[in-house]
Amino acid sequence: MKSVVKFLVLALALAIFAPLSAFAADKKIIVGATPFPHADILKIVKPLLAKEGYDLEVKEFNDYVTPNIALNDGSLTANFFQHVPYLDDQVKEHKYAIEWVAKVHIEPIGLYSSKVKGVKEIKDGSTIAVPNDPTNGARALRLLEKTGLIKVKAGELVTAKDITSNPKKLKIVELEAPQLPRSLPDVEAAVINTNFAIEGGLNPTKDALFIEDKDSPYSNVLVVRTADKNKPEIKALVKAINSPEVKKYIVNDLAAKGIVPAF
Repeated sequence: MKSVVKFLVLALALAIFAPLSAFAADKKIIVGATPFPHADILKIVKPLLAKEGYDLEVKEFNDYVTPNIALNDGSLTANFFQHVPYLDDQVKEHKYAIEWVAKVHIEPIGLYSSKVKGVKEIKDGSTIAVPNDPTNGARALRLLEKTGLIKVKAGELVTAKDITSNPKKLKIVELEAPQLPRSLPDVEAAVINTNFAIEGGLNPTKDALFIEDKDSPYSNVLVVRTADKNKPEIKALVKAINSPEVKKYIVNDLAAKGIVPAF
C-alpha cells in the first residue's frame, strides 16, 4: 500500500512540475551577440522582456560564423550581430533556415590608420587591410572607392580582383574582421567595422580617416529561425529591441561612436 501511495505522490509531483518546467523553458530567450554594441543594446532589452515575463540570456561571440551555426541548430533563440547583406550571403552559402525580423542600428565602416592623418597621405605601394568575409570585403572596397584611392567594377560581392583602377598601386590584404585593429601597426591603413574599431580603442567619429555615410544599407538586424518568427517570444523580443527605450539609448549613448538607429 505504501508503495502505491509513493507512486501516486511521485506521479502527482511530475504532473505538477513538468508543465512548470516547460513553461520556464518557453520563457527563456537566448540571444547570441557580439560584444559591442550588440550585447550592450541587449542590456536595455533585458528589463523590457522581464516585464513581459521573459528571461533574456545573452551569449557573447567574437566571430561572425558561429552565431549563425548556433541559431540554425537550435542552440539560440535568436542572434544579433550581422547586417543584411552578410546574412543573405550566409543563408545562400549554407542553406540556413534563418531570417531577419527587425532592423536595429547601423555601424558605419571606416578607414583607420596609425601612420597617416589623412587619405591623401597614403603612399604609393602601401598595404591596406580589409575584412576577409565577402560582404564586408566588398563594402570595404566600396569605401576605398569613395575615398578616390581605387575604382571597382559594378557588382555586389566585389573582390580585390575587381579593382579597375589603382593609381597608387595599393596592396589589398584580407584579414579576419576582429584582427583588423591589431593590424594597424603593420599596414598603412585598414577598413574596420565600427564594433571592432571600438573594441580596439578607436573612436569612429574622431579617428576614422574616412567613414561610411550614415544612410548605409548595412543595417544590423535581429535574426531568428524562419520556423520561429511568429512565436510569442519572438514577437516580444522584436517589440523590445525596437522600443523607444532602445532608440533613446542608441541616440544618447552610442551616436557619438558613430552608431545610429535603423528603426
